Amino acid sequence: MFKRKTYVIVAVIFVLAIVAGILDYPKYFNRSLGEFGFPKFPEVPFKLGLDLQGGTHLVYEADLSNIEKADYQSSMQGLRDVIERRVNLFGVQEPVVQTQQAGDDYRLIVELAGIKDPAQAIKEIGKTPFLQFKEQKENYEEIMKKNRQLAEAGKETEMEDPFQDTQLTGKYLEKAELDFDQTTYKPLIRLQFNDEGAKIFEELTKENIQKPLAIYIDGVPISVPVVQDVISGGKAQITGNFTIEEAKKLARDLNAGALPVPINLISQQSVGPTLGAISLQKSLWAAIWGLLAVVIFMIMFYRLPGFLASIALAIYVVLVLALFKLIPVTLTLAGIGGFILSVGMAIDANILIFSRMREELKEGKSFSMAVEEGFRRAWPSIRDGNFTTLIVALVLFGFGTSFVKGFAFTLTIGILMSMFSAIVITKSLLRAFVGTKLEKIKILWR
Repeated sequence: MFKRKTYVIVAVIFVLAIVAGILDYPKYFNRSLGEFGFPKFPEVPFKLGLDLQGGTHLVYEADLSNIEKADYQSSMQGLRDVIERRVNLFGVQEPVVQTQQAGDDYRLIVELAGIKDPAQAIKEIGKTPFLQFKEQKENYEEIMKKNRQLAEAGKETEMEDPFQDTQLTGKYLEKAELDFDQTTYKPLIRLQFNDEGAKIFEELTKENIQKPLAIYIDGVPISVPVVQDVISGGKAQITGNFTIEEAKKLARDLNAGALPVPINLISQQSVGPTLGAISLQKSLWAAIWGLLAVVIFMIMFYRLPGFLASIALAIYVVLVLALFKLIPVTLTLAGIGGFILSVGMAIDANILIFSRMREELKEGKSFSMAVEEGFRRAWPSIRDGNFTTLIVALVLFGFGTSFVKGFAFTLTIGILMSMFSAIVITKSLLRAFVGTKLEKIKILWR
């Protein structure tokens, strides 16, 4: 029964490895077997970062001199949301936009992989967020009907905006904040206008009762609430079926337009696609040579266990690469470095196990007992070593910059998978030899 369970686990591991390998490089499978009627796997490419794909890395410094200190974080988050929306308009795949604090300075980091016009991107990003309140045009229904027809025909670019500008803009909005309905406990957004804005807003609501009043940032609608009644006093609220996160984001976006945060470009780095391709090629060759060196070492010093560890390592690499696609992980040079480091840690666990096994065999214990004792006695060292490294990786991910985060993230995935590789894959492969003739050949195991 024990042997059958072991063989089933080994079979499942190899099937999983084959599926992961096909996911990693589907074009080879699709090319060779697709013509025989096998279903084709989707050819999803690995996500490459700025340093491998080429693009532009921009660092902006935010001017928060007109912002209350308590509102620094929310203002930066709102600014990040607006900038992220802007760069998405350029057609950039998975742009990286994040905030960073360096002492008393607040910065915005923007990474645009594969960007073709960095000058235009810089121009658009540098604009202060612009908040507008718009009312519907007189021929609103006619425009909506026409837009629906264009959408069905796939002509979204020809659609007309059914809303028109009003006098009410972000400069009249003092603040927007998250609150909750006292009866339903649903999240809502409360708005506070200044005195001049209160008068404009009251007039707008008077003219648009039971009509939508759209809120735009940088020409993009972010909310279209319906006016229920005349609102005076400069205080209003936006209700709807919001989640808490959606309401928070809307409040941040409104504050970003209402509280302008000028940003100044302080650093620009461009990476050409050719240079990125060379970096990727060198990184791959370094990984291949490093992996080959580890395999040779393991087989020379540990013989058959070393060969089994090499198989486990190959499966580990295939599984981790599949995870990188499924999550997906944006691969950078630093991220690849973290992955290569985790390969060494995966082998380190096997070395601890095999050393313990040799000690057990030298004491005259049976092969099956040596395998079980080797894993049991090596586990505390494997656990503690990986756990401490995992703590460091999580700290780097929590407090590091974008490149450090990439290194920490791939290292974290690698650490978790390396423990699975050593404790499940290697152990199952060794157990498969229990009770076979090969277990009696001492030179293979010592």
